[in-house]
Amino acid sequence: MNTEKSLANQKKAGGFLGWVERVGNKIPHPFILFIWLIVIVWVASLICSIMGVSVENPVDGKVVAVKNLLSGEGIRYMLENMIKNFTSFAPLGLVLTMTLGIGLAEQVGFMTTFMKETILGSSPKVITFMIMLIGICGNIASDAAIVVIPAIAAVIFVSIGRHPLAGIALGYASTTAGFSANLMIAGTDALLAGITTEALQIVNKGGEVTPVSNWFFMAVSTFILAIIGTVISEKIIEPRLGEYRGKKQIKNEEVTSQEKKGLRKAGIGALVYVLVILAVIIPKNSFLRDPKTGSLIPSPFLNSIIPLLLFLFIIVSYIYGKEVGKIKKFADVPKYMGIAIKDMASYIVLVFVIGQFIAYFNWSNLGYVIAVNGANGLKAANLTGIPLFILFILFVAFVNLFIGSGSAKWSLLAPIFVPMFYLLDYNPALTQMLYRIGDSTTNIISPLFPYFPIILALINEYDEEAGVGTVLSLMIPYSLIMLVTWIVFAMSWYALGLPLGPGAPIR
Repeated sequence: MNTEKSLANQKKAGGFLGWVERVGNKIPHPFILFIWLIVIVWVASLICSIMGVSVENPVDGKVVAVKNLLSGEGIRYMLENMIKNFTSFAPLGLVLTMTLGIGLAEQVGFMTTFMKETILGSSPKVITFMIMLIGICGNIASDAAIVVIPAIAAVIFVSIGRHPLAGIALGYASTTAGFSANLMIAGTDALLAGITTEALQIVNKGGEVTPVSNWFFMAVSTFILAIIGTVISEKIIEPRLGEYRGKKQIKNEEVTSQEKKGLRKAGIGALVYVLVILAVIIPKNSFLRDPKTGSLIPSPFLNSIIPLLLFLFIIVSYIYGKEVGKIKKFADVPKYMGIAIKDMASYIVLVFVIGQFIAYFNWSNLGYVIAVNGANGLKAANLTGIPLFILFILFVAFVNLFIGSGSAKWSLLAPIFVPMFYLLDYNPALTQMLYRIGDSTTNIISPLFPYFPIILALINEYDEEAGVGTVLSLMIPYSLIMLVTWIVFAMSWYALGLPLGPGAPIR
């Protein structure tokens, strides 16, 4: 047994990805890493401020200078906003809220039984493909999918004897590297289209980009990326990980008649809940629709998807738990939720320092200066056609390592590149499409991405010795292969001259 384990570890440690994991895991604990990053930002802001580093805002022409975090103003900012930087860290509330629901479902046994009843016996390739497809389409629920899908994928994989880290990697890649693709029109389409339209007004006052302007391309991309993600998982990630021998195992025992009854009742409860939600959102004047347009994209409904999912998990968990005897009284519900939250203690500690770093990085304007200078350099390259498109995608992918917010990056870059591409006779919808490719694929390999620590914490539940290098070695194949595939697919689409969406030709 020890010999087999040793051979498995040697296999895992070999090759380029093994090197990435070994080197990456020598990086200090993420808490210490972000402390060092804060120090680096302090020093960089001081030096750049003394040197007078600044850029011109591409929208209003105002000069944006790097601000010194070690000045009196900077120190005052850091002290006054330390608590706010922690509590207002966007993913924190989302993660803890979903942990309450998913954790409750796990504690009462609902998740395990559900996976056994619905997944066991299915073809591994079907499972892998479906997780990838569902994860990519999960951006209809915005960032919620990044928290939910990897956790569920891990449970699915371990319950059928596959490595849970492969499930986490698959879930993270699908929801994050494939974030912009979807079979449906999502909030991302509306958000980016609004920013693109504003940038287009600089050179064409009557121009408009609609939420469906990239729909044809993104819908087909969904299947392309799902297939590629399945191949990466089956051929690269899982063979490298080998057999899972960790402590967190799910025994493949038969589902009892009582558990089946609990699932049926929980399913009925879920169905009733969904029907009630549908009854509320179907009317055009629903309070969960956009009050001005009556639309569902965007709408209060999509903004409320997290609490709605929480209530769904609570309902099915309570019904199932009562039926199988896990829940004797309602007071058991917060008890199980508390157990789930305990597992998130290390993440909460980590968020404190991450929140500070992101806030300092933004306040100092360092990220803004990097992005604008890079954009100006790309513009000065004076390229056209496919070389320009590829260089633009790669530039966005690089900037994406430092600025996680897609809307913030596009608000910065759109006023530069939308007019530039438009004057070269390219539809603004094409510029937006190219941006979305670069904006998605490198999120999963950036330790600065807000959800990266969440994935590391999830991986640590199954492998306590895993570190930053483990996550990087798992995600690099997805990031690079999906990026290259998406670029090739986009250039092929461009060469064929296919419309990007309804009323959105290439030129």
